[in-house]
Amino acid sequence: MNRTIKLLMIADIFFLTGFGLISPILAIYIKDNLAGGTIFTAGLASALFLVTKSAIQLPFSKYVDKSDDKVRLLVIGTVVASTVPFIYIFADNIIYVYAAEIIAGIGAGFSFPTWLGLWSTNLDKGHESYEWSLYSTLTGVGTAATAAIGAAISEFIGFKYTFLFVGVMALASCFILFQLETADTKKRKKTDYKYAHEKTPTEPGLPVA
Repeated sequence: MNRTIKLLMIADIFFLTGFGLISPILAIYIKDNLAGGTIFTAGLASALFLVTKSAIQLPFSKYVDKSDDKVRLLVIGTVVASTVPFIYIFADNIIYVYAAEIIAGIGAGFSFPTWLGLWSTNLDKGHESYEWSLYSTLTGVGTAATAAIGAAISEFIGFKYTFLFVGVMALASCFILFQLETADTKKRKKTDYKYAHEKTPTEPGLPVA
């Protein structure tokens, strides 16, 4: 398994399992703790996320396919989405949740097609099914475990600690992706340097450096 696939997988495990802490408790948090919070508004908040993500990711994916800086786009999208748990910490009105879900949709709309593009082009030939299955298994098991942990933290310690923990895990995912960006940047600089020297014209009669 190559380095890019490993980093993409580990980053997503941190990110998805982190947000798995929120999934089972968000509707309860909205209903019981926020002004204007009801089961309906909790559902509306989820709809805002999905609509925003869907509206952005399809047109943005065309840009991603033409971009030579996919890693940076992925990092930007992940950083944007990582702000959401911290917004929940300070939320006291349903409006904050609506804003957070729209921001999450924007971040996902940027990061999802970019992650898929990088993952698809870096899969090890002959091991595609295994790597997809390993990814699905690890994120599935991680999300299942954190769903229970998130519910326990919320019940015995408090919702805000759950959101803080999710935020820390999301930032850890960003840090992992920064390692990918650093490696990708070095690779592109090396390629550009080699290309520039190969294409540098020389005057007749002068030695090639």
